[in-house]
Amino acid sequence: MRRLLALAAALLALRPALATDPYAFFDWDVSYVTAAPLGVKQQVIGINGKFPGPVVNITTNWNVVVNVLNDLDEPLLITWNGIQHRKNCWQDGVLGTNCPIPSGWNWTYEFQVKDQIGSFFYFPSTSLQRAAGGYGGIVVNNRDVIAVPFGRPDGDITILIGDWYNKNHTDLRKMLDKGKDLGMPDGVLINGKGPYRYNDSLVPAGIEYETFNVHPGRTYRIRVHNVGTSTSLNFRIQGHNMLLVETEGSYTTQQNYTNLDVHVGQSYSFLVATDQNASSDYYVVASARQVNESLWRRVTGVAVLRYSNSRGPAAGPLPDPPQDRDDRSFSMNQARSVRWNLSAGAARPNPQGSFRYSSINVTQAYLLRGTAAAPARSGGRRRAALNGLSFAPPETPLRLADAFGVEGVYTLDFPERPPARGGAPRLARSVINGTYRGFMELIFQNNDTRMQSYHMDGYAFFVVG
Repeated sequence: MRRLLALAAALLALRPALATDPYAFFDWDVSYVTAAPLGVKQQVIGINGKFPGPVVNITTNWNVVVNVLNDLDEPLLITWNGIQHRKNCWQDGVLGTNCPIPSGWNWTYEFQVKDQIGSFFYFPSTSLQRAAGGYGGIVVNNRDVIAVPFGRPDGDITILIGDWYNKNHTDLRKMLDKGKDLGMPDGVLINGKGPYRYNDSLVPAGIEYETFNVHPGRTYRIRVHNVGTSTSLNFRIQGHNMLLVETEGSYTTQQNYTNLDVHVGQSYSFLVATDQNASSDYYVVASARQVNESLWRRVTGVAVLRYSNSRGPAAGPLPDPPQDRDDRSFSMNQARSVRWNLSAGAARPNPQGSFRYSSINVTQAYLLRGTAAAPARSGGRRRAALNGLSFAPPETPLRLADAFGVEGVYTLDFPERPPARGGAPRLARSVINGTYRGFMELIFQNNDTRMQSYHMDGYAFFVVG
């Protein structure tokens, strides 16, 4: 491992200069801390002693330097969800391109948020550590010379929502290794805290909840990220419309929602006007979707929106979730309603949408069929698969193998189509062979009975259908 880290350091030293744009430096000590977000004390992953971690607030084209000390008792990688890593994927923090940081070691990530804006988040990418925390928001602001397609908000609020288990992530990992399902989570956290006690029978006393303090007559930008492991959540603020303006680095056409389904890994940015009366506080709710809502009623995250002139606590029933018999159709139609703002500039003055899908020459196309986790043909552990293959990360990361001519680390024979026959997934180190400056079309097909979420990392991806 030391030799691999030395190779990585040598590779980092060979990177091209990152110009003269400003630098932002962060020092993180990633360690276990004790918390009880749902009333049960457990070991969670904190950054500099805090859970969740800090918001990384930077601006377009800045160079970001994050020195990470791994004080966990197992290897660690941090990935930057949605941040493009142009020609420096070894900073991306995923197995296959990075060596994990050994316990007691540090690694300095260095990358540039070149030509990017928007709302993203980071999280630990290996060993189910994300189920224990270690995550936080990323805000990439526009440069002052680039117009924003809405007025300057009076405040900026990051909201992290996600399912949560009272078991430690190591116990959850053992369950998966034994072929078991994780089952229903114990709750939903909002910014690492449990639900406000809106119902005495569903929420025990003594749980700390999140409060968002606002002033009347103002407009706030609220960035919502689903940082959970497997549960789609419907997000809503009692009595308030949410004007969608951006998602994961792209400005959208502006339209109001009373609620929006936010699936695992997704990030949305809303403008919320504090234009209601202050007779009481208001509920902020994240509830499970595409499940039996009567059984999952206790798995609901509840925070409080408090006006500075509020005259009392929130009370009464929570605002209703979408009343639709077919949750999947409702969620799909919501997703289809989100449109790119083709007239707005983003990180550069030219409008977004410079590419027209009909005129793009697609050079490669893959149909990727996901299958439910099943015992692999070797190893016996539960593994999900794409096109019948379950990736087994090699000891030497792919990028280092390329840089130093190490052969036999992986193969370039990933199938373009699913196999004709099913069966248990096969472990492989098979990689899609991309063409430099080409356009690749990836079609995802879900044969599972549950929602699937994919982490498309490091590049610019465009949803076209």
